[in-house]
Amino acid sequence: MAEQGDSFSLIPSTYLCGVPDGMQPIVVSQQLEQLQQDAPNAPAAVFVARDGRRMQKMAEHLRRLCPNHDVLLFPAWDCLPYDRVSPNAGVLAERMTTLAQLASGNNAGKIVVTAVNAIVQKTLPPELVQQFALFFKVGENIGTEKLIEWASVNGYLRVPTVREEGEFAVRGGLVDLYPAGAEAPLRFDFFGASLETIRTFDPETQRTLAQQKSAALVPMSEVVLTPEAISTFRRAYTRQFGGDTANDPLYAAISAGQRFAGMEHWLPFFYEDMGNFRDFTGEATWILDDQVSQAISERMAQVADYYEARFEALSEPQTGGAPYKPLPPDLLYDLQDDTAEWLGTKLLQITPFHSLERPDAEVKSLDGQLVANFSQERQAKDTNVFEAVINRIKTKQAEGKRTIIACWSEGTRDRMAQVLKDHEYENLNLIQFWQQTQKLGKHTIGLIVLGLESGFETDSQFVLSEQDILGERIIRSRKRKKGADAITEASGLAAGDLVVHVDHGIGRFVGLKAIEVTGAPHDCVEIEYAKGDRLYLPVENIELLSRYGSEGGAGVLDKLGGVAWQAKKSKLKQRIREMADQLIKVAAARELTKGDVIEPTTGLYEEFCARFPFEETDDQLNAIDSVFEDLTSGRAMDRLVCGDVGFGKTEVALRAAFAVALTGKQVAVVVPTTLLARQHFKTFKERFADLPVRVRQASRLVSPKELKATKEGVASGDVDIVIGTHALLGKSVKFHDLGLLVIDEEQHFGVGHKERLKELKSNVHVLTLSATPIPRTLQMALTGVRDLSILATPPIDRLSVRSFVMPFDSLVIREALLREKYRGGQSFYVVPRIKDQADIAAFLDEHVPEVSYVVANGQMSPGELDDIMNAFYDGKFDVLVATTIVESGLDIPTANTLVVHRADNFGLSQLHQIRGRIGRSKVRAYALFTTPAHQKLTDTANRRLSVLQSLDSLGAGFQLASHDLDIRGAGNILGEEQSGHIKEVGFELYQAMLEEAVAQLKTGNDQDEVEDQWSPQISLGMPVMIPEDYVPDLQVRMQLYRRLGDLSEAQEIDAFGAELIDRFGPLPEEVKHLLKIVLVKSLCRRANVEKVDPGPKGAVITLRNGEFPNPAALVQLIANPAEKAKVRPDQKLVFARNWPDNNKKLTGAARILAQLAKLAEQG
Repeated sequence: MAEQGDSFSLIPSTYLCGVPDGMQPIVVSQQLEQLQQDAPNAPAAVFVARDGRRMQKMAEHLRRLCPNHDVLLFPAWDCLPYDRVSPNAGVLAERMTTLAQLASGNNAGKIVVTAVNAIVQKTLPPELVQQFALFFKVGENIGTEKLIEWASVNGYLRVPTVREEGEFAVRGGLVDLYPAGAEAPLRFDFFGASLETIRTFDPETQRTLAQQKSAALVPMSEVVLTPEAISTFRRAYTRQFGGDTANDPLYAAISAGQRFAGMEHWLPFFYEDMGNFRDFTGEATWILDDQVSQAISERMAQVADYYEARFEALSEPQTGGAPYKPLPPDLLYDLQDDTAEWLGTKLLQITPFHSLERPDAEVKSLDGQLVANFSQERQAKDTNVFEAVINRIKTKQAEGKRTIIACWSEGTRDRMAQVLKDHEYENLNLIQFWQQTQKLGKHTIGLIVLGLESGFETDSQFVLSEQDILGERIIRSRKRKKGADAITEASGLAAGDLVVHVDHGIGRFVGLKAIEVTGAPHDCVEIEYAKGDRLYLPVENIELLSRYGSEGGAGVLDKLGGVAWQAKKSKLKQRIREMADQLIKVAAARELTKGDVIEPTTGLYEEFCARFPFEETDDQLNAIDSVFEDLTSGRAMDRLVCGDVGFGKTEVALRAAFAVALTGKQVAVVVPTTLLARQHFKTFKERFADLPVRVRQASRLVSPKELKATKEGVASGDVDIVIGTHALLGKSVKFHDLGLLVIDEEQHFGVGHKERLKELKSNVHVLTLSATPIPRTLQMALTGVRDLSILATPPIDRLSVRSFVMPFDSLVIREALLREKYRGGQSFYVVPRIKDQADIAAFLDEHVPEVSYVVANGQMSPGELDDIMNAFYDGKFDVLVATTIVESGLDIPTANTLVVHRADNFGLSQLHQIRGRIGRSKVRAYALFTTPAHQKLTDTANRRLSVLQSLDSLGAGFQLASHDLDIRGAGNILGEEQSGHIKEVGFELYQAMLEEAVAQLKTGNDQDEVEDQWSPQISLGMPVMIPEDYVPDLQVRMQLYRRLGDLSEAQEIDAFGAELIDRFGPLPEEVKHLLKIVLVKSLCRRANVEKVDPGPKGAVITLRNGEFPNPAALVQLIANPAEKAKVRPDQKLVFARNWPDNNKKLTGAARILAQLAKLAEQG
């Protein structure tokens, strides 16, 4: 038998047999290391996977197994042949980055991991890729114009603020650009034409990270719209399809130099010559995955099928949008069949099969075989899976084999080590590199971080994967969290938004307006009130404004100067105080309620956690910690866990249930629908499979006989965990010893059921789960009043849901629904109105007769709706045509395609929530948001949909969407009555009033007014603004003003100034004045100064309500002749000074106020 480390001649080609899937990455990495040793300057090696998923996995493995190699990825376009949508921008960027690196030469030590669909498609020739790439060095004379022109032509989008790959922004001599495939965006700082610095910066905070000497930029797409490319396209297109281009949007857009969705599918028309991937790899060694030849043949057949469908559709009447003119397959694809002849001679082909006779190739066998996993042991009630693992490992060690367990991450490896120690296996070795496995001792288990999906066995080794032991696992990529500033900026005000002024009430934000104030321009926020009245608020007083909330249409404009607003606010203040008082009384009573102390059983608990098939998010870990703090506190827990479906609420409940059930107490899980009951029952049953815990279900889906037995078991204590609908809330259900009550979606229960829940709650631990997102800010307002845990970390991987916004196209929708059906999945088809369902049903009957579908909407009776949802969950239908009832609560892992009809009629948060229903498994999910084919969208709908398309790549997607849910979320947590109250004053002001009421009641200080209800007035007669030529984008300026309004400390204001310099260049005088005024304003607040009027001969200062916090010190100050201060009859303070210019005025006023603030704080 050949050893894994052997290398082979690879001439003409070599078959390596007996290499099962789990063993493949190790064999490939060893072959690559060997090749590198034999020929250090050899060109890049290429691994070809049969599909995209295997390509991604192999790249991950090789980056870990070959740390000294540069592993490049060359993915295929992630859309169908002849599609109407473009490939994902990240995919295009990765392709171009890899091609540019290969085209630059010096490919020794590089490993390219690619897939069949990528290598069978033609691309640009190497000389064109080199021509399009751009290399910069500090000190070169380039000029901003060249960089801006290059970015525009090469597919980069000009934006106000750079946050995503493929964007650039220009501010004078500063150009920000996020290169394709880069870790971080770049900031180019020019002085004239000379490039002074290149800095990387954080896209969230916009602050500099590091400096670098040079930069390499590549296009965002294989289509580069140069004038030559446009004229080449026009010639080729008309030559192929004729000169009739009158109603051809693709031809019109390209002719105008504009990018067009899906234009990449006509790639060969843009260039005189095409190349292919092999042109970039020279004399590379090619290693082929198993079944590559079959995958190439299947791809060729698929391309031919899609071409025929498009070609045939051309001759049919055009009802579903503009005609699609497909280019012949041989222009874009390589259509050869003989893999060996096609790819070259240095071939290593890998297969798991053993007996292979090939007269034309060298055949070697490693005699590896797949190991049996532990699924049977996991199911068996009388078997502990870890004991079975240890027994099998000991058997293999007795056979003289080295034993290794491959774990998913550092965290799961530590947990695995702990569980093995708990089972009294101490001889463990945590290893970093695969080479170290050769030195493992006879009775040692090596634990390595390597995400193998299955283990393998050879004559000398026995390798188990974590998945073999614990079952299928899904790893989600960790996301950087968006900083609070980024979220504030993203939720900035837009023209037309409703705002609330503390003193004047609800108005409509019009924009920023520069107004002459004592002869100098001053930026003011323009707000429209009832009857067209206008209020101009100086930007330094912007903290008096708050967002009304998402339901802008629900607010009525107040009358400027009217008394109705103050009366409404005063009345509401009292109602909020009463509610806060009630909340605090409930919280105090709960503190006195005794609860059982529940401690998890350490070893078993670790084992139970190890079965969780995901990486826990930080939010989840925090929630779990909070739950266990409650359970061990000795008082009855009453915690609310909020988070969208799939954010991990159930796992929090599972771990609490585990801890409680193992103490001998019972757990009841109460849900509003039978579908939720089924989902929870399935999850609980699987997770408690081989533990001494009996799980039962009580709902109308269970037979009367079974339900009776369950109720008897609950009463006698034989049932440990019961999951059910309101059937559990009947008087006939008696618990033997209830320890934990889990309530899911309490707001969906009726009044009677809620009363019964209240009875059950007394003296037991209560955990309530809600899928309605609650903003973190509301959680802060309720600190110490309501125990809240928020799961806001999006669980959906960046690429797991591909989102497309497109005009309605019957062929594309047909393809999407059939693709899902044929891969064994299901689809949601969501419509905005019930009356649209008949149209979609007719469309499916005519255009997609192959799929079975069922219709569901909120007007059906609960029982009927329940039956339909259960049937869909059971896979009896391919498509669910529904209204927004799919928005929350549904978890159907087999549903991974979503079509939204008339997406322009939905709100952003609705669309985000609906999209959250798919992408819940390992399968790539697709979301198609369709708009009317021949109708122009409103600007608002356009903006909403473009935000949605980018939202899956925004770490703050959930937080951003939750802005739309402010009012609903608060209503669910505080009661429906409060929803009405929020609508009266807007969400942000309501929140501030609630926070004030809670603070006052907790401290017992009724005089403790919220500080933010007033803002000092300062008139200096000098320009105060962020000039338009410094920050050109209105929305970014407004966002900066809003952030500035929240600052009060000198260090914060200095840091803000430093950030402005970093992002926009040196501060103009007007901005310096603005920052100084904000500082003076914070000093005014500390000294209770309401107004400052500085002039050339000093300053007049007005105290708020004529009061100073330290009167004695103020009297002393005035009595000191050196201060030149006096009190006027109208109680205003006058400080005589000589300030000949504005700067001296500002600096002098700041000095006086600093002195007053210091005295005030000594009082």
